[in-house]
Amino acid sequence: MKPIPYFAFRDFPEGSEAAVQAALLAAVQGKHYILGRELAAFEEEYARYLGAAAALGVGNGYDALVLALKAVGVGPGDEVVVPAHTFIATVNAVLQVGATPVLVEPDRHTYTITAATVAPAITSKTKAILPVHLYGQVCAMEPLLQLANSHQLRIVEDAAQAHGAMYKNRRAGTFGDAAAFSFYPTKNLGALGDAGAVVTNSAAVADFVRMYRNYGEAQKYQSEMVGVNSRLDELQAAVLRVKLRHLDYLNAARQRLAAIYLNELHGIGDLILPYTAPGCGHVYHIFNIRTKQRDALQQWLRGQAIQTAIHYPVPVHLQPAYRFLGYGAGDFPVAEELADTSLSLPLFPGLLPEEQERVVEAVRRFFRYE
Repeated sequence: MKPIPYFAFRDFPEGSEAAVQAALLAAVQGKHYILGRELAAFEEEYARYLGAAAALGVGNGYDALVLALKAVGVGPGDEVVVPAHTFIATVNAVLQVGATPVLVEPDRHTYTITAATVAPAITSKTKAILPVHLYGQVCAMEPLLQLANSHQLRIVEDAAQAHGAMYKNRRAGTFGDAAAFSFYPTKNLGALGDAGAVVTNSAAVADFVRMYRNYGEAQKYQSEMVGVNSRLDELQAAVLRVKLRHLDYLNAARQRLAAIYLNELHGIGDLILPYTAPGCGHVYHIFNIRTKQRDALQQWLRGQAIQTAIHYPVPVHLQPAYRFLGYGAGDFPVAEELADTSLSLPLFPGLLPEEQERVVEAVRRFFRYE
């Protein structure tokens, strides 16, 4: 039985792999590898695609979060409201700038934070809200923006899983004071290694990131601030320029696959399928299902040579590294339930119809025979 991978890099759309290789060769022949023409072109093209004023390429998605937080003025003594159900990079970035992450429950249906879950956590020390567009679904940004404005708070979007996703005719990453994108290879828009970007409509934020990512230099050997080295290199920028041209097509492929799962697995056992809130677009970076029999289902699928993943098996507040934050078991029951019941099924551009059919049939058989 041929294994079905959870994720695979395939030549989809056909010819895109050759186009990426040609772009890499052209960038190598250009012989300008740092802060060159490819990066400048990608930054312009990505900002235009999103409908943002500026996109600044940085080393990776984590750096993008850190630089975005710094750029909007978050630092020691500040509190930042973040979801309890997210990848640890979101919380790490807040700690990296010296601020305190204040965890809140996600919405039970969308798994993203909302104005209703955030409002009770706001204190006199709160400086920013950090919504995560989780699994590819955009948070309900309008109420969050209203809440932030009423308390004079900053918003930094973690859009690492939501490239191209729409909320009320605007793309994720264009609502807050800044947004962080990761171009990790498996993302909807992925490079061939680590890469990221800060996106903003603020000239001041863009100027800060542009300098801070390059040792704080306004021009060579003239440092205006103590910065870091976090630059998106020319080779990755060349790759991303090619892939950006296909992003909407790739997202549409993900949405078609998701629609099949939603239709074929509806009403099966105790499965809870992804829910998309009104106005909140979804590009299905992850297709997450939930069942109280998660571990048994995962083992069953493994026996059928079908790979799956869990996003995320241990909530942030129960990770050993974050005990010092003072949270404990039972503090975030929704996040804990998600950790215990979530399973991510194979979904990626190029997944074959017969492969998806095997996944669907295997899930159905499990609930028929369990």
